[in-house]
Amino acid sequence: VQLQASGGGLVQAGDSLRLSCAATGRAFSDYAIGWIRQAPGKEREFVAAITWSGGSTYYADSVKGRFTITRDNAKNTVYLQMNTLKPEDTAVYYCAADRLATRSLAYEYWGQGTLVTVSS
Repeated sequence: VQLQASGGGLVQAGDSLRLSCAATGRAFSDYAIGWIRQAPGKEREFVAAITWSGGSTYYADSVKGRFTITRDNAKNTVYLQMNTLKPEDTAVYYCAADRLATRSLAYEYWGQGTLVTVSS
């Protein structure tokens, strides 16, 4: 499966942004999708994940209550709605796919990243 992340940009603290992850190739609905981010000078970290059906979602503590992950299997797209953004959310955001949703970084397929910059 090929993944394409988009929707990043420069916003101010407190603003909202919605990222999209569009998939092509193998049956998108067979895969769980995760969002992982990497801030400048830091290691990649898990942000959120959603199961293939959308029935379960998982969030990092740092984004719980502010970010929401959803999916539309008819459109082969997963979304990450990010509200009340903080400067520490600044990072390159990657979407990734695997058979199982996981809080780890062990995803089989990765897309290119989209940069989110939050100014204070």
